[in-house]
Amino acid sequence: MLDTIKKNVKKVMAWTGVGFAAAVLIAPVSHAQTREADSESAESGYSRRGADTCLACHDDRHINTIFLTPHGNPNDARTPFAPGQLQCEACHGPGGAHTGRRDRGESRVPMPLFAKGSSASVEEQNAVCAGCHTQQLGHGWFGSVHETEGRACVECHNVHAEQDPVLSRNNQAEVCYTCHQEQEAQFEKAYAHPVRFGSMTCSSCHNPHDSAAAEGSLNRVTLNQQCYECHAEFRGPFVWEHAPVSEDCSLCHDPHGSNHPALLVKRPPLLCQSCHSQAGHPSVLYTERSVENANINVVAGSCLNCHAQVHGSNHPSGPKLSR
Repeated sequence: MLDTIKKNVKKVMAWTGVGFAAAVLIAPVSHAQTREADSESAESGYSRRGADTCLACHDDRHINTIFLTPHGNPNDARTPFAPGQLQCEACHGPGGAHTGRRDRGESRVPMPLFAKGSSASVEEQNAVCAGCHTQQLGHGWFGSVHETEGRACVECHNVHAEQDPVLSRNNQAEVCYTCHQEQEAQFEKAYAHPVRFGSMTCSSCHNPHDSAAAEGSLNRVTLNQQCYECHAEFRGPFVWEHAPVSEDCSLCHDPHGSNHPALLVKRPPLLCQSCHSQAGHPSVLYTERSVENANINVVAGSCLNCHAQVHGSNHPSGPKLSR
């Protein structure tokens, strides 16, 4: 197996241009260990030579790149390629029947694949991943949105890729957009959280694995708690509170993106008059058609010209949120 890993790492080096030391650190595997594994494999339904058998046929760039990933590190006892482990068959299952002798014209017994159309169900595929990644999944995976909708781990993750796209700050959103196309469009609006610039990722706010207790698969229990992670200045408590602020940030703001400044769902005064249309001043409801006849109440900052502390105020004279 050692010679096979070295040979395939050299191929990957040629494809990617990385040095041998950077590609993988090779741990020696004794012939005694190999013979012992062969003997046990023959009795258990696994292929006699482990990954050597697989790589004899599946010798391409996609397969060999696994030696540049954490899964292919032979020096980490937790990985499938550590000495004494089952290598490819740790995930794909026993390959003895697939690689064994067969009559002329007889098809090979298929191996379980991690992809759509696989002979293994989504539950069976995910169970393989969960067998090792229990800490990453957490208890919340069971019952979460992605789990109940039958999403397979491999729909988001690519374990053979040198860098899993969904774990990359620059590429994660593109993976999420495969399903969440509405959110992709929102992030392209004039005002949006900086996901498209790589300053944030979807997982900055959402947890696709452990989200059973939070609406929208948020990292925090409520939307407001999630927003306060970055916008702590609006957390309060305030002496004079603005009710919708403490209730739900999305009453005024669209968290993914908006064509209005500050990610507002509407521009003032239309936004303010959604609640304050008949009381106080102005008492006349402004609309898009009447803006041209407006006064100071609808220009510049509109209502915020006077009511500047719209999120809340601690000033003794601030019940109108004006100071």
